[in-house]
Amino acid sequence: MSVQEPTAESAQVYDVVVVGFGGAGACAAIAAADAGASVLVLDRFYGGGSTVHSGGVVYAGGATTVQREAGVTDSAEAMFAYLSHEVGDAVAESTLRRFVDGSPEMIEWLSQQGVPFEGSLCPYKTSYPTNRHYLYYSGNEQVPSYADDAAPAPRGHRVRAKNFSGAAFYGILRDSALRKGVTFRPLAEVCRLIIEDGAVVGVEFDAPRGSGLGRVHRIRTEIATKAEVWHPPLGDRLMAKVVAAQRRQSTRQQVRARGGVVLSTGGFGQNKELVRRYAPAWTEVSPLAAGGDDGSALRLGAQVDAATSHLNKMSGWKFISPPSAFIEGVAVSMDGNRFANEQLYGATMSEPLVERHGGRGFLILDAQAWRMARRQARSQSAFFQIPQCLYIFSSFGHRKAATPAALAAACGVDPDGLAATITQYNQAIEAGRPDQFGKKDEYRRALNRGPYFAVDLAPNISPAYPFPFITLGGLAVEEETGAVRKAAGGSLAGLYAAGRAAVGICSNSYISGLSLADAVFSGRRAGEHAARSAHAQIESQNQETR
Repeated sequence: MSVQEPTAESAQVYDVVVVGFGGAGACAAIAAADAGASVLVLDRFYGGGSTVHSGGVVYAGGATTVQREAGVTDSAEAMFAYLSHEVGDAVAESTLRRFVDGSPEMIEWLSQQGVPFEGSLCPYKTSYPTNRHYLYYSGNEQVPSYADDAAPAPRGHRVRAKNFSGAAFYGILRDSALRKGVTFRPLAEVCRLIIEDGAVVGVEFDAPRGSGLGRVHRIRTEIATKAEVWHPPLGDRLMAKVVAAQRRQSTRQQVRARGGVVLSTGGFGQNKELVRRYAPAWTEVSPLAAGGDDGSALRLGAQVDAATSHLNKMSGWKFISPPSAFIEGVAVSMDGNRFANEQLYGATMSEPLVERHGGRGFLILDAQAWRMARRQARSQSAFFQIPQCLYIFSSFGHRKAATPAALAAACGVDPDGLAATITQYNQAIEAGRPDQFGKKDEYRRALNRGPYFAVDLAPNISPAYPFPFITLGGLAVEEETGAVRKAAGGSLAGLYAAGRAAVGICSNSYISGLSLADAVFSGRRAGEHAARSAHAQIESQNQETR
């Protein structure tokens, strides 16, 4: 491939250049700096990516210090057995084994950066714990079909911070990177890889000169990114204005990397064209993304004919707990038939709803479950779940009828199908038979006390009851190093990928904490190997000059 034309100003040179300063990018930068490399991080905005808007949960186990503090028994074997169900063929067995065996050390490494954890165990089933608890069952560990050969243990390590912990998690990693001498260049939009002799040796990017665009632009950017998470249509409009202002004052610049470029630019949930191409069922679902999740890594990878994989894999979630009593209900599609085990993690339960039933379905409960759920809502709900509960229990958030037939009519659900489902569900409980979908007995109770209630599980019914999704696929990488693979085979010299820009541990199935854990795992891997490559190149040059 030809060498890119140089800019008028001489390009700066670093050992490692990281593109994207979210969770994976921060971990790549820290790992490279710890290995003695000079590191430059470029970000389209001001850093944080989707990590800063996340719950700040890291999936870890195998007897971490936090688990031991909580009195939890866990082993690498149990964690590996469970994750084998979730991970499938996303990565090789040897890679999953390295991830699992290194899990306790990962928590220690994060703690060394200043990330705080706490072994306060949540005693009930929830999608996200309140500020009283920071360790919980964050996936499907307790579901019988998963637990049969994998002893369950709580592995959701929530960073100890009030409300959403993602901002604290990212801020600590960012500050750690900067303390280690990492250079950060915000408002830098990478537009092209620089290639020489088939190897990636740097990037071209557009960025304002000098000190940036000022405080007002930063505030507007923060408002736009938050709006993109909580109200995507508004966020898209605000972000378009922010980006336009940024581009008007940007100039083309260049930086070179001795050891390699690490792409950690996130997924592609905000690129509707790509979502429509690879996962059309998810086109009308709102992405959980923050500005830059538009497939930048795929665009840059295409320049060097990089391999991709799992681009059809999405993870979206419509959580039904808290309150935990909602798990006693039955989730049905429009034909009235159950489509999943209600005990499942929200993303696992939502996948068949979207991909097989067009995103249309209801959670059906009777009066006893409804009353119990109302009593639980206040004590079990985290701050952001309170509006969800207020909406569901308001007259706008549910439908109510005296009988299942009348409820079906109110929802547009097939009445015969719903009647058969409730009858079969109740008969199995009364006869002592196991649940058809494997729900544990502690969440099963006959639904036979009217009136009956229905909660709409469809996407986009209300901002108060969101149904976001993330993309799970990306650039295919060599799993020992994180180097991006060529579509024709082999790996690309000088190019690495991490986090949701790459195929990783959670590229088949997502549970809370697994994406951040993979960001740490893959970010450190890429940063370490890029730094190693830089040192090797420097040593080779030194030998040539001797």
